[in-house]
Amino acid sequence: MGYKAIAITEHLGAEDPAQLIGRLKLDCKMGSEGFGITALWGVEITHVPPRFIPRVADRARKAGARIIVVHGETLAEPVAHGTNLAAVNSDIDILAHPGLLSCQEASIAAKKGIFLEITSRPGHAYTNGHVARIGMAAGANLLVNSDSHAPRDMMGQEMATRIGLGAGLGRTDVRRILVDNPRMLLKRSQEGG
Repeated sequence: MGYKAIAITEHLGAEDPAQLIGRLKLDCKMGSEGFGITALWGVEITHVPPRFIPRVADRARKAGARIIVVHGETLAEPVAHGTNLAAVNSDIDILAHPGLLSCQEASIAAKKGIFLEITSRPGHAYTNGHVARIGMAAGANLLVNSDSHAPRDMMGQEMATRIGLGAGLGRTDVRRILVDNPRMLLKRSQEGG
């Protein structure tokens, strides 16, 4: 599919992230060597009460996570109100499928360099247009992401372009979001670890 880099994240709750990140790190290093693509390891903080998100993110970063994602307030699942705000006020890299993202949350994400996800995942994609509009207005960095849970969920450049266009983004913005933003995230994650 033309991938040059991929992030492998596992859902994380309140448990100690050290063993999880250790296993992911080994898998990613083996995958990088075996398949010739850069593979980053990390976590997706999922269904954690908002007040604990900063603590869980901090523990994951200290345990060596290269990418920290927070499972945002998608309309497709019951996610605690306040998750998006807690996430953007934490040391994370990506707020995934943030649902009805507020202008305040998008502005904080922009100031902190947190990426907002435009997703191809069914259900989570319901609010892609809203996230794209609010995120662009705030100057936030966007990513088009598959939120893949199985190989069938992966998408190529053509589908990623269609997802971005379907979210209401212009072709120039889509090209930037599909090329420049992933490079920026990759560079930052490699420098931080």
